[in-house]
Amino acid sequence: MSTSSFSNETIENSSLPKAREQQFLPLSPAYVKVNLLCRLLIWLVILVALVVVYWQPWFELPSPMQAAIPSLLIAIASLGLLLSVYGVIGDKIKGYALREHDLSYKSGVIFKSIISQPILRIQHVELKHGPIDRHFGLASLEVFSAGGAMHTFAIPGLPEEKARELRQYILEHGDIAANE
Repeated sequence: MSTSSFSNETIENSSLPKAREQQFLPLSPAYVKVNLLCRLLIWLVILVALVVVYWQPWFELPSPMQAAIPSLLIAIASLGLLLSVYGVIGDKIKGYALREHDLSYKSGVIFKSIISQPILRIQHVELKHGPIDRHFGLASLEVFSAGGAMHTFAIPGLPEEKARELRQYILEHGDIAANE
């Protein structure tokens, strides 16, 4: 029989690393601006559609609807502005941290969350960028965990070059660990 060096000692709570003490890097400032622009554009389209319905010449609106539309315009504009401000605050809170053995992502204004993934458990990393992201030089880094069909988390709003560097580091780090 061989002896093994297996141990399973109790770890004191005071010696645990603090997740909130990680140094999170912010997302690109362009990401906050692009998201704000997109949000405001969507709300503007909704408001313009409502104004077109109100002033269109093809059919007459019922008088209760005509009376309600100005109040509805104010309510929708206020809601759009409030949600846009909330979105900007949320986008500024988002951040990521890359450490020697894990990658973390934080988000949330009211319901805060920190997701950490050990690099050795990362099976796949994808770079995604749509036409708007591409225009502003942004990308999202999607991290897939071993054993999961969906991505574990995505880090949006990274400068494209930084996203490529992170992806390359994760891929190289995984290969080195596999060869050890």
